[in-house]
Amino acid sequence: MTLTDSLIALCIAALLLFALYNDLILPRRKGPTRLSVALRRRHKIDSLIFIGLLLILLWNNVTHQGPQLTTTLLMVLLFLAFWLFWLRRPTLLMKGEGLFYGGVWIAYDRIQGLNLSEDGILVMQLEQRRLLIAVQQLDDLERIYHQLVDAR
Repeated sequence: MTLTDSLIALCIAALLLFALYNDLILPRRKGPTRLSVALRRRHKIDSLIFIGLLLILLWNNVTHQGPQLTTTLLMVLLFLAFWLFWLRRPTLLMKGEGLFYGGVWIAYDRIQGLNLSEDGILVMQLEQRRLLIAVQQLDDLERIYHQLVDAR
C-alpha cells in the first residue's frame, strides 16, 4: 500500500467514524432526545469543489491505468463525501439539559440570549460566541423556543 492509498484510507476511516458518531452515538448521549430539528445545509459550494476534485483524481487514475486499490479507495471516498454532504441532513438535537449543535454539547445555562434574524436564523448568544441556527422549516423555530422555555 502506497502513501497515497494510506492517506485515502485514513480519510475514509475518519469520515466513517464521524458518520457513526453523528448518526448512532450522538442521539443516545446525554439522555433521550426531546426534539430533533433538521437544519439547512451549509457549504454546498465547498462540497461540490471537493467532489469535483475527487472526480478529477479518479479520472486521472483510471486514464493513466493507476493501481486498482487507489481507484477503489477513491470511489469509496467519493461515495462517502456525496453521502455526508448531500444525502445526510444536519440536525439539531435538543435534550433535557442541553443541545447538540454540530456535534458539540451546549448546556442550556450557557445560553445568554436569543434573537431571530429577518431571514429566519435563530441566533443563540453564548459566553464567548454566537451560534447561527438555520432551520429548514420556520415552524421548527417555535418548537425550539418552546423546548428552551420548558427546559428553563
